[in-house]
Amino acid sequence: MTDTLLFDLDGTLVDTAPDLHHALNSTLSSVELGPVDIELTRHWVGHGAKKMISSALERHNEQSTDTQIEKLYSIFLAYYRQHIAIFSKPYAGVRLTIQHLARRKCKLGVVTNKRYDLSKLLLRELNLLSYFGVVVGGDTLSIAKPEPDPLLHACKELDTPPERAMFVGDSITDVTCARSAGCPIVLVPYGYNQGVSVSTLGADRTIESLVELI
Repeated sequence: MTDTLLFDLDGTLVDTAPDLHHALNSTLSSVELGPVDIELTRHWVGHGAKKMISSALERHNEQSTDTQIEKLYSIFLAYYRQHIAIFSKPYAGVRLTIQHLARRKCKLGVVTNKRYDLSKLLLRELNLLSYFGVVVGGDTLSIAKPEPDPLLHACKELDTPPERAMFVGDSITDVTCARSAGCPIVLVPYGYNQGVSVSTLGADRTIESLVELI
């Protein structure tokens, strides 16, 4: 078992869809559009807030321009920052596992496509931030997952070769990133993978809960 574990955030450590959903519907309401169903939001999570907004507009048969998306994105961010951890919760077993790994002196990190500032804010609000030696957000580098660079950057920060670390995620994006970085990849089935079974993605291992890492 490695002593360096890196985790995706949304859909792996934390179920963030409820607060993203409320932020999205609040944004739609600001332009007099009706709410979308939370299952649609769950399907859209993982591609970034701008894509989520664009998908919601398409659902309403609304044409969107880059200027309009940027305007709605600003509205979305303002709401989400204020409500980032109202309904979002760590998945079952996450806190126990992270605490156990920390007691074992494992080196822990987060590699996510969520904005760096929002990632740290969410982890802080959930009292998880102090366990992680590095947080790499989608805007930490000039490129994000599925490129390997964010994962390689996290490994470098933790002074661990990627082949001796383990990345835990929930999607094909995480698999592609890990494979390109030369890092073993473990997947959880409960996250945001657009309805695709993680068993088909070619991970080194699939686990039902992070507790299996203990």
